[in-house]
Amino acid sequence: MTQAAPVVLITVYKCEPANQEALVEHLTALSAVQRGLDGFISATLHQGLNGNRVANYAVWATRQDWEAMTRKPAVAAAMEPVMAIATFEPNLYEAGEVFNRD
Repeated sequence: MTQAAPVVLITVYKCEPANQEALVEHLTALSAVQRGLDGFISATLHQGLNGNRVANYAVWATRQDWEAMTRKPAVAAAMEPVMAIATFEPNLYEAGEVFNRD
């Protein structure tokens, strides 16, 4: 049986500069909820130097694991404060080529 390739969720959140720190705190809390779920591999938060963006690069074992996560009440509850201060655009990707410096 072939193992499904992980999926990458890249989400860019937009907020007012005054809310960026709070947004990072809320996304950190969200990631703590997600860490205990089946299929979670990793998440990395990136604060935009412009002050009004935060990006999240998350890896899930399968698309089905990611979809199951989106239906969890604890995840919905953790998303409420995020949605109060930010807009966002999540997109799922297949992992691609990795380029490292030799």
